Amino acid sequence: MGFSFLDYSIVALYLIGVTSIGTLVAGRQKTSQDYFLGGRKMSWWSVGFSIVASETSTLTFISIPGLAYTTNMHFLQLVVGYFIGRVLVSFIFIPAYYNGNLETAYDFLGKRYGMSLRKFTSSVFIVTRVLASGVRLFATAIPVHLITQLNYPTCILLIGIFTLIYTYVGGLKAVVAMDVVQMFIYIGGAAASMMIIVHRLPNGWTDVVTYASANGMDKFSIVNTSFGNSFIDFLSRPYTLIGGLLGGTFLTMASHGTDQLLVQRLLGCRSKRESQRALLLDASLIVLQFAFFLLLGLCLFAFYGGASLSQLGVTSSDEIFPKFIVENLPSGIAGLVVAGVLASAMGTLSSSISSLASSTFLDLFRSTARGKNLDHTTELRWSKRFTLLWGIILIGGAMLFTDTKNPVVEIGLKIASFTYGGLLGTFFLGLLFKRTDQTDAYAGFIAGIATMIIVLTYTRIDFTWHTFIGCAATIIVGNLSRYLRSNIAHQNSSKG
Repeated sequence: MGFSFLDYSIVALYLIGVTSIGTLVAGRQKTSQDYFLGGRKMSWWSVGFSIVASETSTLTFISIPGLAYTTNMHFLQLVVGYFIGRVLVSFIFIPAYYNGNLETAYDFLGKRYGMSLRKFTSSVFIVTRVLASGVRLFATAIPVHLITQLNYPTCILLIGIFTLIYTYVGGLKAVVAMDVVQMFIYIGGAAASMMIIVHRLPNGWTDVVTYASANGMDKFSIVNTSFGNSFIDFLSRPYTLIGGLLGGTFLTMASHGTDQLLVQRLLGCRSKRESQRALLLDASLIVLQFAFFLLLGLCLFAFYGGASLSQLGVTSSDEIFPKFIVENLPSGIAGLVVAGVLASAMGTLSSSISSLASSTFLDLFRSTARGKNLDHTTELRWSKRFTLLWGIILIGGAMLFTDTKNPVVEIGLKIASFTYGGLLGTFFLGLLFKRTDQTDAYAGFIAGIATMIIVLTYTRIDFTWHTFIGCAATIIVGNLSRYLRSNIAHQNSSKG
């Protein structure tokens, strides 16, 4: 059916509307805490919805239906791990954060081990977040390009500039408010697509079930108990029961417990209890959301009669949903769905910009000679400068990519993934091992990153195991460092 003038109008109205509303709802900020933490007065339900929107990129919106189309529902094992991880963060990390009255995730490490480690871990976060977010912004432009036929630079600018405007003006309060709106827009767009598919199938939902189980397939299968032919083969298999549960749990503890992108929101709630309620709301919604997107993929499988990628004329499963949007959605609905794609992208991008700016200002700049003893007005001015800076860097970085096969995309995603285990392990050293000091934390963190470089370079181990392996290496080396230091100190005292 193509993308009509009405569809373009809906997308334009969405972009202008969300930017205007975002700048208005934020109100007036007076301090950097107002700007980066919403004055610590944000409601738990809005933070919960915001976290869902922040972690739902366009890659999720497009890739998860494609994954179910080509495989089954095994991805839900990982999602159950996501749920468990969020519950653990709620009762292990959040109490520690609120007891310390923290401003960023890395503020915890600063209070526990010293400012040096706070700056180091914050810097690692900044580098990896810039790489991951630049890659993700470019990847976001791919489905928008496929659907609208606009070129990649135009798609990136559309997403980036409008997002930067309301993030710059309104700070975290605007980001959270727009995340709530954007979550319902992208869910609404996907739900409209599913209803149209089921309506067009001759026997409705019955056809979805029939195609999912035809020719001996069981695309509704959720549990995968396969162990492979060897231990290494088992570790290399995607979405096994143990790998999914363990991988999802540790990945979530890292992302929601140590990544400023999401921790920033949790620190903006009124109290520890409200922060916990926000994360538990997110935990429940994320399971429902992934199940919904996977079912959408099965609906697409029935709609296309189980056709292969080559029969559909696409090269990747990520192109299946965009193909459906372009060819089958009526005018107006296609615009709504593209607005949903943009909504998922803008929610993630605004979170990246705000978290990078907050970590740069609070963890790094404010401890410098130039950043000390600033009045509230100057603090706010610098906060906005860093927001503008990182917005421009992310947009400019995404513009450097020229095609979907650029190897820098893979490198960026790998770099972003191998730091999670080291960060999580370092936080665990601080939380659970009271006798460790800054030397042990540094040793463990560096060992965790080094271990992941080896794993990513020389093994085929599936990504679901990466965070667990990096975390384990960090904890082991950190405690080994403490043990060796204690022994050396004991020997020296004996000699004396």
